[in-house]
Amino acid sequence: MQETLQIDREVDAKGLNCPLPVLRTKKALNDMASGQVLRILATDPGSVRDFEAFCRQTGHALLQQREAAGVFVFLLRRK
Repeated sequence: MQETLQIDREVDAKGLNCPLPVLRTKKALNDMASGQVLRILATDPGSVRDFEAFCRQTGHALLQQREAAGVFVFLLRRK
């Protein structure tokens, strides 16, 4: 059984190419409190490695990443 996460904010970056999804995410995270969860929706296949690298570099937690019908969904917890 999957635990349901409280999503505090969402960034819709569908149709945007690198580096816009990460830039929008960075901007949203700046306005969030530590521990809050951000959901990002993106259609750029490169966003998968972009978000992995972004989380490694910034210390935010990549809680989940999945793809459904061409849309990549990422859940990040702000550090």
